[in-house]
Amino acid sequence: MTIYGCGPDEAALFREMAPRFGVRPTITEAAVSEANIELASGNRCISVGHKTRLTDNILLALGQAGVTYISTRSIGYNHINVEYAESIGISVENVAYSPDSVADYTLMLMLMAVRNARSIVRRAAVHDYRLTDAPGKELRDLTVGIVGTGRIGAAVMDRLRGFGCRILAHDTRPEAAADYVSLDELLQRSDIVTLHTPLNADTHHLLNRQRIEKMKRSAYIVNTGRGSLIDTEALVSALESGELGGAALDVLEGEDGIFYADCRNKPIESSLLPRLQELPNVIVSPHTAYYTDHALRDAVENSIANCLNFESRKRHWI
Repeated sequence: MTIYGCGPDEAALFREMAPRFGVRPTITEAAVSEANIELASGNRCISVGHKTRLTDNILLALGQAGVTYISTRSIGYNHINVEYAESIGISVENVAYSPDSVADYTLMLMLMAVRNARSIVRRAAVHDYRLTDAPGKELRDLTVGIVGTGRIGAAVMDRLRGFGCRILAHDTRPEAAADYVSLDELLQRSDIVTLHTPLNADTHHLLNRQRIEKMKRSAYIVNTGRGSLIDTEALVSALESGELGGAALDVLEGEDGIFYADCRNKPIESSLLPRLQELPNVIVSPHTAYYTDHALRDAVENSIANCLNFESRKRHWI
């Protein structure tokens, strides 16, 4: 099994767990590319991270090298053209990991947003200990709209119930015990809107200019899903004009090549990220909500298990 895009933390886990499964891992920190396809030679299964897009050319080269299965160490797989992969004989599967990592982080972002935490911490860092201009809000007084009620969305709901706030939900396939409403109604009534739906053709720019305009002027958007769920240009315009109360974003359109890199001494290849970071009511973090020791262990273990299950199914078919 070849593991691409594997950081030191994941590599240590793969080396610890693989022998228990009878697997010999080939591990590289480099993302999969046409230049290092040979590392997969002789291994039908590979594991990749979510940080790098697998182009169709890369997928074709992997197929020609004998790869028939890709396990992505992420819940989302919008970085892979799954239909094209399947058309050339490569199966793609995601992994399940603890939803608590993202759910905890989502609640933290909500609380930071409604308590003006960014401004408070930044002022205290320069020894300005005065109160901010506006008092914070208490979650029990607010309505929170959850878009997407899968494992992570449901875990966020479980946490919110302890705060006593009003909870609304929207999903095309309602499963959780919740007060489900249309997306438009959720946007109109919610003080906080948090996104937990997969990114696909139907959900790309789910929050577009027209839908953002339906929200309360005091409302906050929290996104720990995927950046392209939001039309970022429309979001920035609404924030800069005061049409929204604020935003807390762990993901961003165009984050590839920026998040997970040290950009202190080079220009940011995004016109929108600097504008967001200039706003005092916006929190931006670099796609880190999933990043806990528990979730990493789950992702590594399930990536190995997925590959073994695929091999087992293949032998059964033969």
